[in-house]
Amino acid sequence: MVLQAIQYQRGDLKILDQLKLPHAEQFDEIKNSQDAWHAIKEMRTRGAPAIAIVAALALAVELQSLASNSKLSQVGDEVSVFISEKLDYLVTSRPTAVNLADAARKLKKVVQSAASRPGASGNEVQVAYVKAAEQMLIDDVADNEAIGKHGAEWIIKKAASEATGQVSVLTHCNTGSLATAGYGTALGVVRSLHTNGSLTQAFCTETRPYNQGSRLTAFELVHDKISSTLITDSMAAALLSQSRIAAIVVGADRVVANGDTANKIGTYGLAVLARHHGVKFLVAAPRTTIDLDTHKGSDIIIEERPGKEVKLIKGPRHDGVSLDLGQVETVSIAAEGINVWNPAFDVTPAELIDGIITEVGVAEKDSQGKFDLAKLFEDGLR
Repeated sequence: MVLQAIQYQRGDLKILDQLKLPHAEQFDEIKNSQDAWHAIKEMRTRGAPAIAIVAALALAVELQSLASNSKLSQVGDEVSVFISEKLDYLVTSRPTAVNLADAARKLKKVVQSAASRPGASGNEVQVAYVKAAEQMLIDDVADNEAIGKHGAEWIIKKAASEATGQVSVLTHCNTGSLATAGYGTALGVVRSLHTNGSLTQAFCTETRPYNQGSRLTAFELVHDKISSTLITDSMAAALLSQSRIAAIVVGADRVVANGDTANKIGTYGLAVLARHHGVKFLVAAPRTTIDLDTHKGSDIIIEERPGKEVKLIKGPRHDGVSLDLGQVETVSIAAEGINVWNPAFDVTPAELIDGIITEVGVAEKDSQGKFDLAKLFEDGLR
């Protein structure tokens, strides 16, 4: 059974606190947009698709509560403005990931359309918003499963051993059920390879400084009983030099019009290593992550995180034999007084990316070495 980090029923939202993983599974109740803002900012929930879904559903829960307690305006336009302001506030929680801003833009259109109907009541606008937010949750899971299918097929066709049809892949950060509404993007590709029997081994990086790989991806791989191995970030070059890896598959927080991709810090270095060693490098992301309005990677705002994330590490006490889950400690691992630079993301140039896996297929570069990502939206869904 695939993990579910987001538990939702109309009027009720709970998220798995990812800061406590992999040693404890605790769900936090999210009652309103303020709860969601803090959960996203503090990285109790993270991953570009997941934060968009959590933000959207949190406001849906807040609106349901206001309506149930007769505290919601009955004027449609007033509710539309209220929702718009709340969405703008939620977007400020994590600026780099485009999914959240994209979700806010689409939800604003929904409520503005509902409010523009003659005599529209506040309740009607609220209902329109809630239904649209809930549909985003449903669509994200379906999109992730399609990404997994397309990515697995591409890798088997273009990177698998001709003799065995098998592959080993490397992934970075966490892009699974914990980072999405379910199944995952890059980790969804790994899941699909595993399901169809094509996966020899999945390698995951530790992903310093927040350890999303060792804490979260490893947790998911073990949970799903997928044959897997953890490495530190600095071991990737040595691993690739052994010709054991057929492809590197990563997620994305933002893919801009020319294909440049912002993702967890360390992604750029893996892309450089992949090119040097002749390993396929793939980005897996839903179309909601593609930002056609931003033309190149240098225009992406890169979030910088607190230096303490690099200098401190937190976890349950280990006595040399077993873990004491009741005793969580924070340990300093750096010299006092040292300055820290802690960008959360880096940008991988499109020239280092072999393909961008989406729910409608894998985008590849043309004969001029350029991505035409606009083609992915020919169905008008943007």
